[in-house]
Amino acid sequence: MSDVPCYMIVIAELTDRQRFLDGYARQVPALVERHGGRYIVRGAGGRFIEGGWCESPSALVSRWPSRAAALAFWNSAEYARLKALRDGTGRFQVLLIDSP
Repeated sequence: MSDVPCYMIVIAELTDRQRFLDGYARQVPALVERHGGRYIVRGAGGRFIEGGWCESPSALVSRWPSRAAALAFWNSAEYARLKALRDGTGRFQVLLIDSP
């Protein structure tokens, strides 16, 4: 299914929101764009209505031209450097899903 769009869905419990925003969140959007991704949803203060694992989740959904493009971003050396900026700022779950 490499020809279909792919979505990256991130659910986060941020424990140090300011450090997350000042470091990781400022730098990653440009890299996402360079790899062909674009943000669909970015929000904080969510509420699980079933199966939740934290009190006030944040969520991000990005759309990618393909799973290969999303994985090229995720596995890039540039992202590895930026991903380190989010260490200690919370807990994260990341899901990739193809959608025609």
